[in-house]
Amino acid sequence: MLDHIGFIVTDLARSRAFYDQALAPLGIAMLMEVTPERTGGSTQLGYGSGGKPYFWIGTGSSALKGPLHVAFAAPDRKTVDAFHRAALSAGGTDNGAPGLRPHYHPNYYGAFVLSPDGHNVEAVCHKAE
Repeated sequence: MLDHIGFIVTDLARSRAFYDQALAPLGIAMLMEVTPERTGGSTQLGYGSGGKPYFWIGTGSSALKGPLHVAFAAPDRKTVDAFHRAALSAGGTDNGAPGLRPHYHPNYYGAFVLSPDGHNVEAVCHKAE
């Protein structure tokens, strides 16, 4: 199991505004900011819940070439729907409206939005409703 994941964004303020709004319906908020003085040159923002940051975005350079995919667990389908609305309202681009994805499994209900950097951000619920 992963403890945390992070990646570089091109515009930290724009990305922070996007993730602040898009992740709010999932109960995920920005919990920690690590300054360049502490990291040796980059700013890192930690998002999470329950006092634990587990999703990080930051400035800097990356060896990665291309967008990433990250999926956040949602407690129910209405939360997936709320994530999708919030992410689009925050400037995201629709990459798959909320709905069942039975090719994964019969109860896979997900929504996909491209972040300002083109990362594929998903909210998913695996429960039957």
